[in-house]
Amino acid sequence: MKLLTVALLLLFIAMCLASAEGVKCKCSRKGPKIRFSNVRKLEIKPRYPFCVEEMIIVTLWTRVRGEQQHCLNPKRQNTVRLLKWYRVWKEKGR
Repeated sequence: MKLLTVALLLLFIAMCLASAEGVKCKCSRKGPKIRFSNVRKLEIKPRYPFCVEEMIIVTLWTRVRGEQQHCLNPKRQNTVRLLKWYRVWKEKGR
């Protein structure tokens, strides 16, 4: 009986941790097509224990929608190009 209780308790704890993992990682890994001229700010947050990959958060500004934040997938080719462009842009002092 004790073994069954311990097993159920461990299962319950594992389920709670699995559900908390999805809540804390705020990147949905889907983002819109990005025009480099609309980028206002780019944040690269390191990997956390509850997130498998680093988080890349872009703040965009458009006339119609104003400021919006989007989370990007760091493995996509478009995101890699954006990071390279942003680093060059920052080095030029803009």
